[in-house]
Amino acid sequence: MSKAGKSRGSEARVSRAGRPRPLKHDDDKTKADLAAMSFEELLELQSRVGTKMYRQLVTGTRPEDQPRRAAPTRDRGAAEKHRPLEMSSKTRVPFLRQVVPVRKKVARDPRFDDLSGKYNPEVFEKTYRFLNEYRAKEKELVAKHLKKSKPGEEQEKLKQLLHRMDQQEAAQQEQKRQQEQRLALKQEQRAQAQQGHRPYFLKKSEQRQLALAEKYKKLKRSQKLESFLSRKRRRNAGKDRRRLPLGKD
Repeated sequence: MSKAGKSRGSEARVSRAGRPRPLKHDDDKTKADLAAMSFEELLELQSRVGTKMYRQLVTGTRPEDQPRRAAPTRDRGAAEKHRPLEMSSKTRVPFLRQVVPVRKKVARDPRFDDLSGKYNPEVFEKTYRFLNEYRAKEKELVAKHLKKSKPGEEQEKLKQLLHRMDQQEAAQQEQKRQQEQRLALKQEQRAQAQQGHRPYFLKKSEQRQLALAEKYKKLKRSQKLESFLSRKRRRNAGKDRRRLPLGKD
């Protein structure tokens, strides 16, 4: 079969308007004719009839045979509107995601909150004065257990606990002494202001000097001043030795 015959046979199956005519032969013969054509003839046929018609000839399908897509109804659109959100599988889902909005709880520290009022050491001491009695009873109980305990790990723990209680008690007494000293200074300043004198407010350095002088007086009364000064001299000597340059060999 010549090239002209093949091209005429192919052109006979399409109209000038590009619409397919009813096939006279079955689809197998059409596919056989197309299979017998060369690549150049197939390209020429595609350029003449168009890509869409060419695909229909190759596959043997007609436009009326293709199923039409049904238009979405109103109920289907409403259902798609309220459907759950679909997450893409290509994006990584966060480890912690908020599915249901939860109201965040804000923690409030009464120590640093203005709603709890201002800290007044005098009022605090009067309010929680009963705790001193509980601390004294606990200290006596620990001392009794320490006397009855045998040398070992438990005895060492009781010694450390008793020592810590003594330190807390000493710190509390020192804090109370400083508070009384500040209260005495305030009363003295008020008395001077009532007499018409201009009040004098001590600097922090002067307050430290007064506290140190009071500490020395207390140590002297308890006859512990010499031991305190010797320990302080040894401590200062150790600091001076560390600051000295090292000698070269």
